[in-house]
Amino acid sequence: MADNCYVTIKHEASAEFEEKRSIFIGYANPVKSEEEAAEFIKKIKNKHKDATHNVFGYTMKKGVIARYSDDGEPQGTAGMPVLDVIRKSGVDDACVVVTRYFGGTLLGAGGLVRAYSQAAKIALEAAEIVTFEPYTELSVPCSYSDYQKISAELPKYGAIIDDTEFSDNVMLKIAVKSNIVLQISAKISEISAGKSAPNIIGERFDCL
Repeated sequence: MADNCYVTIKHEASAEFEEKRSIFIGYANPVKSEEEAAEFIKKIKNKHKDATHNVFGYTMKKGVIARYSDDGEPQGTAGMPVLDVIRKSGVDDACVVVTRYFGGTLLGAGGLVRAYSQAAKIALEAAEIVTFEPYTELSVPCSYSDYQKISAELPKYGAIIDDTEFSDNVMLKIAVKSNIVLQISAKISEISAGKSAPNIIGERFDCL
């Protein structure tokens, strides 16, 4: 996976399993700020006020911000494993809360680490991990005759056509993977005999 890709989760989701009569419910949600993370954690805690523990971990801003809480479990057996699963998945801007209802049987430190890790893993999977790659947005002015030829070439480069404006000439607005901007620009220039020169108008991330 390229370093400049952005990996996150699509939506809020949950998943649960039972381990020696203890119920573990993992919740995952995309978050863009610590305020959003705090609100999500609060929501889950309010939903499970009767739970034995509500453990959480979150990371955002490419890992610059990362927090976790064991919420009463032995230190290092709950919150850190949850955060570790998020980090190893490559996911950013995500918060995971794992709720535990104690079933009467102690799991031991190793058992707790495995259980909280598993709950975080299945929660992230349920929330659908998605990868975004950097795209560059281009405007391409061209004649009507060149438009047909350029349009036929765009799919070969995986270009996304955002808009097409027809007036005296044609204005194409497209997005291409940032690492092929020079390549597609050269091809458009070749097709139009140098009359069409793409202009960069923006940058964004698009899902692979």
